[in-house]
Amino acid sequence: MTTDPTTQSLLALRECPARQHVMYQRWEQLLFLHWRWDAAEIQRTLPPGLFVDAFQDSAWLAIVPFFMRGIRPRFCPPVPGISDFLELNVRTYVHDGQGRHGVWFYSLDCDQPLAVWTARTFFHLPYQHARMSASLEGDIVSYSCHRRGESLSSSYHYRLAEQTRPAEPGSLEFFLAERYLLFSQTPHGVRSGQVHHTPYPLAEVRLEAWDAAPLLQAGFAHPNRPPDHIIGSPGVDVRVYPLTPLRAR
Repeated sequence: MTTDPTTQSLLALRECPARQHVMYQRWEQLLFLHWRWDAAEIQRTLPPGLFVDAFQDSAWLAIVPFFMRGIRPRFCPPVPGISDFLELNVRTYVHDGQGRHGVWFYSLDCDQPLAVWTARTFFHLPYQHARMSASLEGDIVSYSCHRRGESLSSSYHYRLAEQTRPAEPGSLEFFLAERYLLFSQTPHGVRSGQVHHTPYPLAEVRLEAWDAAPLLQAGFAHPNRPPDHIIGSPGVDVRVYPLTPLRAR
């Protein structure tokens, strides 16, 4: 028997965990491109114990490129040449049997080999080595990704508005952005990992170029339409916590 997720259960995950975090991170210039997707198709891709988290009967697939800054273990300072890199992930939204909202990643492209190894080893996330580049000229972001060993590449050009706002509880933006739990498949079954940050300051986006190649690499069909929802964020400071079994609250 599972517990249905609620806005209140999502808000509860905003609270800072009592246990010790293991990493500091900063996520910057985030672009969230979302497509409505068939919930049954998404469910077939999930491991036992996880369930599609739908908004108005629709599942959602997302491509999220962004900048990783100051990545380091809790007990270390940032290291030049290692702590700053790029990441682009393909994700959907799920909940567990306790009704806890979270994120399921299909892939996470990254241009820092040590980060790929660390995330695969300690968080069992499907990180992929990629050649990536990004620039921020004024308020315009130019971003590209080419996964090693594959022919497909993707590029994104976008501009975040200066004005930001938090997501309104109960809104689609709240459902998509307010996620503080990830799930991963480990040798010992599905585990959850929590992150803590202030609510995203969300910004309107002027999207000048986009690509659906990461969805194809994740095994999905091309959506053949622009994203159904677009939003961005200038960034948040993040604390990352270790994985725990699904039964843990």
